[in-house]
Parts: sequence; C-alpha cells; structure tokens
Amino acid sequence: MTIKLVPELNVDDLERSLAFYVELAGFNIRYQRPEDRFAYIERDGVELMMEETFGPGRRWHPAPLEHPYGRGLNFQIEVANVTELYARLRDAGCSFILDLEEKWYRVGDSNEGQRQFVVADPDGYLLRFCEAIE
Repeated sequence: MTIKLVPELNVDDLERSLAFYVELAGFNIRYQRPEDRFAYIERDGVELMMEETFGPGRRWHPAPLEHPYGRGLNFQIEVANVTELYARLRDAGCSFILDLEEKWYRVGDSNEGQRQFVVADPDGYLLRFCEAIE
C-alpha cells in the first residue's frame, strides 16, 4: 500500500516529542536525520514526520509560528487497544482534552461507534486516538 499523506509536524524539541510519541504513544522510529533534527515515525500504518521548528536544514514557514503549533488541527489515529493506551498516558501524567468515551457518529444512513480520547502532544497537536466499537 502506498501512503498518500504524511503530515510533517514542527516541534520545539525533537527529543521531547520522540519521548511522547515513542515511549508513551507506542510509535516506532522508522528513520532519523539527526543533522537536520528530523524523525519519521509510524504506528499501525499511521506515519508522521517531525522536525525542530528552528533546526538546521530546510524549513518552510510562510508566517511566524507561535506555540501551540497544533491550533485548529486534530489527528484521528486508529489503534488496536485504545483503553490500554489511555491508561498508559494517564499513568504518565498526561492531561486530556477529552477523556475516554464511547461515541456514535452518523455515517450515511447508519451509525458507527468508536471508543476514543483526545490528548495534546508537547507542541499542542491534538491526537484523537480511537478504535471501532464492534
């Protein structure tokens, strides 16, 4: 399968972001370019790139960036066991924008449910982790 969209996130501190995504949220590092302060990560088919906002190498900033960088954007990320991930993040002291819940959404003429929660990463990007309710 070819991936057709891979968001690239600006982050203040690459190590801090990798600690959150890899150690807490269960992503794996596919590869890094330390000289560019860049990393490519994945989890369950979800892929993200991240680079330090003011690091070396090429940066495209059409306007000044202000923290939190993730304003107006949230990523829905489907995982195999959302309850386990929620507990791990809670135990690590993360605060949630939306606590774990079951929510049903109308999709055409039917309803589909998912178990979900929303947490902000260290740079303010909102991550809505979810799994389908069978």
